[in-house]
Amino acid sequence: MNRFHVHLNVADLGGSIRFYNELFGAEPVVRKLDYAKWMLEDPRINFAISNTGRAPGIDHLGLQVDSGEELAALGQRLQAAGGTLVPEHATVCCYARSDKTWTEDPQGTRWETFHTFGEATTYHAGDAACATDGASCTPDVRAMQPMTDKTASCCAPQSGCC
Repeated sequence: MNRFHVHLNVADLGGSIRFYNELFGAEPVVRKLDYAKWMLEDPRINFAISNTGRAPGIDHLGLQVDSGEELAALGQRLQAAGGTLVPEHATVCCYARSDKTWTEDPQGTRWETFHTFGEATTYHAGDAACATDGASCTPDVRAMQPMTDKTASCCAPQSGCC
């Protein structure tokens, strides 16, 4: 089953956590110094906020799936919709390990489709072999190239990285 995903950049993480705790009537399931995530059932949403140096506002939208097969099927639908698809395999992003596909809609809104299969201890990979800016693990689809090394973990723009 798909779960809608929204990721906001916020200027005041503590104040935003208090606001969303009240709005959702729930505490975040993940809370770090720069990130918080609520996994809600009503509405069925993965709602995340972070304070990682990007401008406040919507960072990206997405769909989270429960399996690799569902991710592949969603990727086929994205392919049919057009646009550039950027797959990421076994990436570390937002304190989780996931396979992903990134794209943009016609307005330039970034969309992430992903299957999470584990936790991570860092917000992004931060791998020395990658040229990550550390600001966010949501890529600029126009600047990225598909990863050629399927075993690498890197969720930043791929300019010769990984």
